[in-house]
Amino acid sequence: MIMLQATFFSLPVVWHNALVTLLTFVYVFSVPPLMDYLVTNNGLPRDISRKITHICAGSVIVFLPLFVDGHWSQYLNITVFAVWTLLLVQKGLFAAEDDQAVKTMTRTGDKRELLKGTLYFVVVAMICGSIYYKQFEGVLAMAVLGWGDGLAPIVGTRYGKIKYNILSQKSVEGSLAFFVGSALAGLFFVHLIVPEAFNVTRILLIALIATVVEGISPKEVDNISIPIAVIGAAQLL
Repeated sequence: MIMLQATFFSLPVVWHNALVTLLTFVYVFSVPPLMDYLVTNNGLPRDISRKITHICAGSVIVFLPLFVDGHWSQYLNITVFAVWTLLLVQKGLFAAEDDQAVKTMTRTGDKRELLKGTLYFVVVAMICGSIYYKQFEGVLAMAVLGWGDGLAPIVGTRYGKIKYNILSQKSVEGSLAFFVGSALAGLFFVHLIVPEAFNVTRILLIALIATVVEGISPKEVDNISIPIAVIGAAQLL
């Protein structure tokens, strides 16, 4: 049953949701060219451009409130990630060294990196946008994965002094950045998208759990372990 929600220009629901989907494409596909320009012409470090892209990709959920619920077309929200899944596989196997995605989404310039953490990210995004569409678990998982995991390496690499090594080297400063980014993003996006589920204590506790999981996770695997931890904790708490 289609919910009684207003649509753009009184369009049918399917066309309204298709238009919102188009906006997500414009947003997501504008980021790599911008990062490529900054890396090539302004000396933006590759690892910074990678994480800015990561944060921007996680923030695509800001468009979720615009989707009209109760119609199959609500799931068009994951289309942009489905397209990126195909692109990442293609680029991870066949891209040239100067490919835009390789320059802006990898740490070392090795195209095969796109088949690891970056690919895991878009698969997780599709799960959150379908199985957990506009649900607390999915929204918080994307907020934590986008902002927490985006900020942690930026801060940790440049300002991390207190190091620790469990399965990979991390820093206390990076972990603190992960917690702060996860908490603030979680509070913002949950309040925006699922305000009925807004609970400060619950969000902060899950952000703390995710911080611990990120701290003990190997590189690349954290794009899987973090959302699993968030979704699992959200269902238990």
